[in-house]
Amino acid sequence: MASTTSGDVMPKGGSIFTTVPDIFFLPEFVFGGLVWILVASTYVSPPNPLGWVMFVSVFCFVFTTLWFFIFLCGGNQSSIWPGLDALYHFVAAVFYLSAAVPLAFMTIISGLTVSDATLKFYRLDISAVVMSYVATLLYFIHAIFSAIRWKRS
Repeated sequence: MASTTSGDVMPKGGSIFTTVPDIFFLPEFVFGGLVWILVASTYVSPPNPLGWVMFVSVFCFVFTTLWFFIFLCGGNQSSIWPGLDALYHFVAAVFYLSAAVPLAFMTIISGLTVSDATLKFYRLDISAVVMSYVATLLYFIHAIFSAIRWKRS
């Protein structure tokens, strides 16, 4: 039986568009970017939790972009990359969950005083909450499949 090397486990180039868990990169971009855009376009008082939500969405968007291009260029072929991939996506899932919960709480609180003037912002907040939970789910699924790939390597 042939042994599996890290070169066989980690995809590179265009194959990242066809392998699980790497196929989740594009939805992570979309939903993470939507969280970033929706939170940036709303007004919530107090703004404290939104600072954390913005940090998480920008951090994960930038690092997922970097991660994506490393995979696309084939710089992920050493034996440490399967573990790093699982670790990064787990940390991103925890970050997004830690941002989604306060965002949902602040949206519920702001929903108690919705008027016609603030209805637009309230709807944007609801959309941001939904997108942040979807992003959390995508990063978590990616982390699980990355951990499975790490165990195989």
